Amino acid sequence: MIDLRSDTVTRPSDAMRQAMASAEVGDDVYGDDPTVNALEALGAKLSGKEAALFLPTGTQANLVALLTHCQRGEEYIVGQKAHNYLYEAGGAAVLGSIQPQPLDADEDGTIPLDKIAAAIKPDDIHFAPTRLLSLENTHNGKVLPLDYLQQAWALTREKKLALHIDGARIFNAAVALNVELSEISRYCDTLTICLSKGLGTPVGSLLCGSDEYIKRARRWRKMTGGGMRQAGILAAAGIYALQNNVQRLKEDHDNARWLEQQLREIGIEIVSPGAQTNILFIRQSAYHASLLGDWMRERGVLMNVAPITRMITHLDVNRDDLQRFVGLWQQFLSQHPDK
Repeated sequence: MIDLRSDTVTRPSDAMRQAMASAEVGDDVYGDDPTVNALEALGAKLSGKEAALFLPTGTQANLVALLTHCQRGEEYIVGQKAHNYLYEAGGAAVLGSIQPQPLDADEDGTIPLDKIAAAIKPDDIHFAPTRLLSLENTHNGKVLPLDYLQQAWALTREKKLALHIDGARIFNAAVALNVELSEISRYCDTLTICLSKGLGTPVGSLLCGSDEYIKRARRWRKMTGGGMRQAGILAAAGIYALQNNVQRLKEDHDNARWLEQQLREIGIEIVSPGAQTNILFIRQSAYHASLLGDWMRERGVLMNVAPITRMITHLDVNRDDLQRFVGLWQQFLSQHPDK
């Protein structure tokens, strides 16, 4: 199958599986797992933060991040379509009694700084105190510019807010900008890094921040059920990914741009700005959307099809796969003239 639904569908390579099989392990809740400790140290080093915490999922990593930043009855500012607001089951509100203040992002994925400033609540008993700005990088495949991050950082320093980055695909942003991760993460207090998307591990995310912050986050991880035992088997995959799979993300970006060009040539409408990283959105008629998913599945291609369709390139999809995929789409269009 050619699976373009997400980069979460990646499978560990044979080399990664070997690293997992030979991992030295201990009880991580006691702090005794040397491979987990090594992964956390590597995550902290790469992000330029003092410490890191290994969690089972990106959703839990974002939840623990918010629970550690905000108390009950406090508020975080976040994008209207940000993952940790829209797609994580309302965990911060339901489990943490933390109020979200969602704002519309611009087309480039940034939340306008004037809107952020206007949304910060005054010190008044009628309002939930604003404690945190949460950004997402990349946001729907769009890379937040470094100058924007620097300005957002300055704003949060002025307004005495913390700044968190949901960095599920933050290494895609770093590779696209051709900078080290620390050049991005210098403009935040905390960030999450998902290891199981383009980096190719089967499970796991890192939360990075100060020593004091991660100490408090570790308690929240335990409370939310994220304490694991011989987790070094999973952490070994994360170490392998960070050492071997970061720069290869450029291949995914190149493949997404190639796919964009090929689809344009056969008449598919590309949603602006096109492929900045490994994510591409196209626009099609409701008629085509109603047929394309099943038609492609029958021919060995998995897609999440809608009038606005997202496709994601990753390490388990190569250029030959994409060439076949474009040929199938041409065949589909010839068989199903738009109404």
